[in-house]
Amino acid sequence: MRLSTKAQYAVRAMVSLNLYDDGSPMSIKDISAREDISLTYLEQLFVKLRRGKLVDSVRGPGGGYVLARPAVDIHVDEIIDSVEETLVPVSCMDDDGSCSCSDQCVTQSVWQGLGSRIRNFLSSITLDDLTKEAQQKAGR
Repeated sequence: MRLSTKAQYAVRAMVSLNLYDDGSPMSIKDISAREDISLTYLEQLFVKLRRGKLVDSVRGPGGGYVLARPAVDIHVDEIIDSVEETLVPVSCMDDDGSCSCSDQCVTQSVWQGLGSRIRNFLSSITLDDLTKEAQQKAGR
């Protein structure tokens, strides 16, 4: 299973937004340059992150984005859910983990278990956890 670059870039952008937070809104241009992510691609991701209530936008001069709530309350699965269509491991499963062919599928429990473990793992990691890890790596 492979997550798209949308998920990877969204998580990186959110870490960057939190890591370099100085109390004022951060422009997407700054995040784009810092993370080497296309500005137009990042703009699309931030629309989804705003819809997911993970970031708030601030208009006007000095505007940009801020976290919508504390980093300790934002989990990696929420970030991915905001930009990805689904986190289920196989195409025959619905977003809730049910299988469209459950009557004849002998491997359904495998895929449901995998999906559950992926979800549990990603929901156990907060944006704050990732930010602290980034600070340690940067020696901050």
